[in-house]
Amino acid sequence: MRGMLLLVALILLLPLSARAQCTVTVAPVSFGTYLPFSATPDDATGSVRVACTNFAGGYTIALGSGGGTIPARRMASGSATLLYQLYTTAARTTIWGNGTGGSVMVSGSCLVVCSQTYSVYGRIPARQAARPGTYVDTIVVTVTF
Repeated sequence: MRGMLLLVALILLLPLSARAQCTVTVAPVSFGTYLPFSATPDDATGSVRVACTNFAGGYTIALGSGGGTIPARRMASGSATLLYQLYTTAARTTIWGNGTGGSVMVSGSCLVVCSQTYSVYGRIPARQAARPGTYVDTIVVTVTF
């Protein structure tokens, strides 16, 4: 019996080799048509999805500044710009960024297998003078494990 217990103990102490596999998928924030004379802001929602296998631990999700700065993100159509912002909640009170300029990062955790989708809430403030055109910006999403 003593030999059997020793065998079990040795099996439990053998190193396990497994490689964490994580993917990040983004659904863009697409505002559609902006009406510059509207008294209400233009809101839209996108998402960031983190999915992992063989990973146990925490991670943070940071959003870059795009064409402006985090406190003043800008979309561009040629030389014309349009201010907008990205937030962590539907109330649009906390700026999602990289921890600078008054912004926060979003945190998550995984226990071996996980899939979590985080909504990105966008807003274009009302009554901006905007020339006709297609306004775009590119935000880099950085997930740190």
